[in-house]
Amino acid sequence: MAEKIRIKLKSFDHNLVDKSAEKIVHTIKADKDDKVVLVGPIPLPTHKKIFTVNRSTFVNKKSREQFELSTYKRLLDIYGPTSKTIDALMRLELPSGVEVEIKA
Repeated sequence: MAEKIRIKLKSFDHNLVDKSAEKIVHTIKADKDDKVVLVGPIPLPTHKKIFTVNRSTFVNKKSREQFELSTYKRLLDIYGPTSKTIDALMRLELPSGVEVEIKA
């Protein structure tokens, strides 16, 4: 069994990331095992991607519009997980807009 599990959460909506992290924390705390140590959720830097687009095709070249796409990330570390906590995490349902990456 792994000694540490690292969970990375990514989403374009910060509310979804925070609610998902809260669900994971609540599931681990509900396990009531003193050996399991949870570190996090740790907010990682927000990645912002900016797109610049011309407003019209030919005329008014200087008139442009900018759009921004932000990616929010959270990190959770679980030290000393038991098989009970792993099963609880596997059964957990998270929102569809959240990308979850689990490393053991």
